[in-house]
Amino acid sequence: MARILCIGDIMLDVTAVIGKDIAQGLETRAKISTQGGGAAANVASWLATNGSSAYAIARVGDDSAGRTVLEELDKFGVEHSGSVIEGANTGVVIVIVDGLGERTMFPDSGANAGLSKNDLPPLEGFDAIYLSGYSLINPFSREGILEIIAIAREKKIPIAFDPATVGVLVETSISKVREWITLVDLLILNEEEAQFISGKANPIEAAADLLELAPHVVIKRGAIGALGQRRGESVVQVEATPTTVIDTTGAGDAFAAGFIQVWSAGGELIDALKRGADLAGRCVAVIGSRPLVAPQK
Repeated sequence: MARILCIGDIMLDVTAVIGKDIAQGLETRAKISTQGGGAAANVASWLATNGSSAYAIARVGDDSAGRTVLEELDKFGVEHSGSVIEGANTGVVIVIVDGLGERTMFPDSGANAGLSKNDLPPLEGFDAIYLSGYSLINPFSREGILEIIAIAREKKIPIAFDPATVGVLVETSISKVREWITLVDLLILNEEEAQFISGKANPIEAAADLLELAPHVVIKRGAIGALGQRRGESVVQVEATPTTVIDTTGAGDAFAAGFIQVWSAGGELIDALKRGADLAGRCVAVIGSRPLVAPQK
């Protein structure tokens, strides 16, 4: 069984599902719920509930939200650092989900800021690392994350990198993001992000460009499916898993978990893509970014 280290954010998601446009300056009725979130914690949760061993670096504040999100990781069977940062708030994301299931997010990274090599567990026994771009873009974590990447490369642990949304990527330069991609083994990103980083509107052309930087590239295409390519090999494409879309929050994280689960074990590219599509399909069918039911202990 593969053991994956997940590095990035753990958050509390406050989700408001609305059935119509927001009435600015007035009330808009919504169905509101809270769930655990954060890309790294999401990926770890999907891994742990689907047969892999996952460890999440988890920094929270000394507050009720922090206790809640750590308890949820425990229920999912995720190992974690459980670091409580005094004087900091647990990261929170406000998520607005429209009638089509599309989400708009307002994140506050809180205690996640400041990740460093001191947060690492002993790296022996890990088969791969998942790294969220949110932590690299955060100026308070960047230096520490680059040190972690250097340590992982020295120990020859493969790194899968998800560079985060375009809304966050605009906070840094494209040249800097492209430089980071040269440090990893697998790049997983969505079509909008691929176009933004590569400057190519066509996803196959975007993949070709990004393969100059990383040896494996996967582009998630939402309802269309996904494509993947290894440097020097042909493009492989899969369709999305048929499902009813309720909330797209966390779908990319679920996809990443499924893909990494197969990829880290040396599986075929087509199988990794199909596994990713399967978990993403399960994610969009529920509210929130985590598996619907935690495993029973």
